[in-house]
Amino acid sequence: MCGIAGILESPPHASAEELGARVDAMAATLVRRGPDGSGTWTDAEAGIAFGHRRLAILDLSAAGAQPMVSRSGRWVVSYNGELYNAPEIAAELESAGVRFRGHSDTEVLVEAVDAWGLLRALRRTNGMFALALWDRAERGLHLARDRLGEKPLYYAHAGPRFLFGSELKALRAHPGFSPAIDRDSLTAYLRFGYVPAPGSIYRDVCKLPPGTVLSVKVGRSGDPDAPVPYWRLPELGTEKSSAPADELLDRAHDLLLDAVRARMRSDVPLGAFLSGGIDSSTVVALMQATSVRPVRTFTIGSRASTHDEASAARAVADHLGTEHTELIATSGDTLAVIERLPEIYDEPFADPSQIPTRLVAELARQQVTVSLSGDAGDELFGGYNRYRWVPRLARRLRLVPEPVRRAAARGALAVPEFVWDASARALPLRLRPQIPAVKVAKLAAIGSERDPAAMYRILASVWDQPERLVVEGREPRTALDDAGTGWSTSTAAARMMALDARTYLPDDILVKVDRATMDVSLETRVPFLDHRVVEFAATVPREVTFSRGVGKALLRSVLDRYVPAELVARPTAGFDLPIGEWLRGPLRPWAEELLDPARLRREGYLQPEPVSAVWREHLSRRRSHEYRLWTVLMFQSWLEATGP
Repeated sequence: MCGIAGILESPPHASAEELGARVDAMAATLVRRGPDGSGTWTDAEAGIAFGHRRLAILDLSAAGAQPMVSRSGRWVVSYNGELYNAPEIAAELESAGVRFRGHSDTEVLVEAVDAWGLLRALRRTNGMFALALWDRAERGLHLARDRLGEKPLYYAHAGPRFLFGSELKALRAHPGFSPAIDRDSLTAYLRFGYVPAPGSIYRDVCKLPPGTVLSVKVGRSGDPDAPVPYWRLPELGTEKSSAPADELLDRAHDLLLDAVRARMRSDVPLGAFLSGGIDSSTVVALMQATSVRPVRTFTIGSRASTHDEASAARAVADHLGTEHTELIATSGDTLAVIERLPEIYDEPFADPSQIPTRLVAELARQQVTVSLSGDAGDELFGGYNRYRWVPRLARRLRLVPEPVRRAAARGALAVPEFVWDASARALPLRLRPQIPAVKVAKLAAIGSERDPAAMYRILASVWDQPERLVVEGREPRTALDDAGTGWSTSTAAARMMALDARTYLPDDILVKVDRATMDVSLETRVPFLDHRVVEFAATVPREVTFSRGVGKALLRSVLDRYVPAELVARPTAGFDLPIGEWLRGPLRPWAEELLDPARLRREGYLQPEPVSAVWREHLSRRRSHEYRLWTVLMFQSWLEATGP
């Protein structure tokens, strides 16, 4: 895994030395993504420069160093990622007469492009990557990103220069880059807790969408061409297989086993994150089934968490016989991470699970350089509760008159938070994680609706009216707007899964994992995001996905072959930090400084009044607003650390 950065000047005017120094400074900001080496390549006559930071995983020799030039001399690549089918592609190229200098996947990629052309080569890949490719013959720059968006890539114009980099900090390192906060993107961030692609927190800076190629040619005036897709995410739930359930189970097992096996290729130590849930347990079980030695697994636990899963992970590890490492994090550990979040995430980002993700990454990096994870199982195989609850609620609420629904919602919101907490404690333990007081407002809000699309939008939102918060902010259209309204209850689950895979997965889950792991120079690989697995998941019928009224039924059946059902037969809870209580306790001085109305007014981005109202209500314990406050605090702390 690596970090990449680059400059294309039009018209060219800097010397090779100037270009090299500037791109080297950009790449230097990405040292945590690539601590094992660095390289630059320039062509001053063309105005192009590539910078690279290397995390050596395959072919640790100088033969794997970047930027890399193809044997023909036509193509130059700076590449961040892994091709899991590199050996197969290399064998095919060798049979056609290509001779390799080493065995890095970077060389396989650039020679595949030389032999087949860029789009054909990308379609043949199975991997995760963000890359820059310079065509010396056509004098053109091409940027590309993997199908699902595992690896990030930003780009922007800065005067006569086109800049790109793995993170925004690389663009900020160029002296010609003058960032300005995009208030519309800030508005969208407050709704979702992340900045949705293709926007970024900066005006005129874009994220390259997953599965696309962007091309820029020397001498062409104006903006680059629009990104061109080379692969499209299948619409989950549209075309269903008619195969028997047993055949689908065998197919799922074999695909996942092959995806895991491919992601275990490494010239450095390798392990896996293990939470004890279905997804990570499935990945670890398949890893152990293909390994001749115990797989190294890593779990983070916390006594501060109300739903700590460390004991469940330990039980799965014991059953599978893994070499398990567990860390019970203290409040001090988690609070220390909060101080570094703006530096780690480089853009406002407000998923609180970013904290345990960073902690488990640091734990794993002490022993391994590569770790597999179980991310994306929920989105692809129906794991989130909303996929089951929303269609049921929509069907039932259509029978309830609107005045009754809205009155019930108002009544639920009138009950103080501590009453709901006390009621939850009276419930059986297996139900408590699903009904915390913080979710009451969400449940009340969706209870006032009866359209599944409107319910989903509420569930996906942190602030439901973010335009009220942002000074001169207008909320941009997103994929949720394009999805329309009036979904049928029979297709609602599939529509939500498809939207989550297009938005929440690449813009939240994968951002969280990439930044947290790259901060400690740990490569993470996600078997569920093998595009063959994704394409297969799109064909699984709803009755198989939600068999017996539970989600991820197919994955549960795969896991049943390796782990007794009772070890994972519980609601998924995750690593639940008491952010709300910390904001009333040890984090209160930090929060009050960032939320100070005079400060907000002086900065000019957020309206003080609605923020202060939510803060007061949270402190009073009448209502928990930890997620709303966390989005504001993450923007404020990023602004303080980074500036506009």
